Amino acid sequence: MTDDSDAVVTYEVRGATAIIRLNRPQYRNAQNSKVTYALDAAFTRAVDDDAVKVIVLGGNGKHFCAGHDIGTPERDIDQSFERRAVIWWDHVGAQGVDSRFARESEVYLGMCRRWREIPKPVIAMVQGACIAGGLMLAWSCDFIVASDDAFFQDPVVAMGIPGVEYFAHPWVTNPRAAKEMLYTGDRMPAARAHELGMVNHVVPSSELEQRTLELAERIGRMPRLGLALAKKAVNQAEDLQGLRPGMDSVFGLHHAAHAHNAEVGGDSLGGVDVRTIKADTADGASR
Repeated sequence: MTDDSDAVVTYEVRGATAIIRLNRPQYRNAQNSKVTYALDAAFTRAVDDDAVKVIVLGGNGKHFCAGHDIGTPERDIDQSFERRAVIWWDHVGAQGVDSRFARESEVYLGMCRRWREIPKPVIAMVQGACIAGGLMLAWSCDFIVASDDAFFQDPVVAMGIPGVEYFAHPWVTNPRAAKEMLYTGDRMPAARAHELGMVNHVVPSSELEQRTLELAERIGRMPRLGLALAKKAVNQAEDLQGLRPGMDSVFGLHHAAHAHNAEVGGDSLGGVDVRTIKADTADGASR
């Protein structure tokens, strides 16, 4: 176990399971670029460790992740970063779509696609809020174990935006459920997410970690290559069903919405901020 409690992401190993947790509980684990790259480093560390068979992704505190950081004092949207997911120029100093497309291609869509291809099984362990950008993190995992108090929400249509960058909604639920989720912006309770097949297991909140780690231990007994090839097989089937090109097409609509907002109102988020998105996450910043 590593003592990194002051980091934005924590990392520990129990048996053959690496447990990676977002660690900004004071902001309901809102995801800035620093978090993105800390997650990527932690995932790489787990993949490189032959003793690690399974990875669990969770969040410290009461909530898994309240979304992209759009309002904390540590928001770092204007800072440069090392490009690992895509090859593109630096967004800093660029204007409009030139800046937003570059940053979001890397930090959001590109990174989530990169994590979806991790060759080891990855389980999302979700409690409390899993909102917008938090959905992207959970959906990049192979499956989800949720506590009975967890909820899932994508409220970005309130910004005039058709959904988060990693647009997996119709595949992780179904087209009609995806429309309802987006049109209303309402929370989807864990039980409903389980009914739709988005969540694999719903467990009492007091048992979330125990039950998730038990499942990870069971999976970890399978041969490493077999797990990696099975994961690739299912991912390829999803892509043949249109997941990857579907995301590409919606990513364009996503940026058309950002550009429209900026042109019409001078704000790419359509004037929506942490005060106007009501997700009952107190001081958490979400998108």
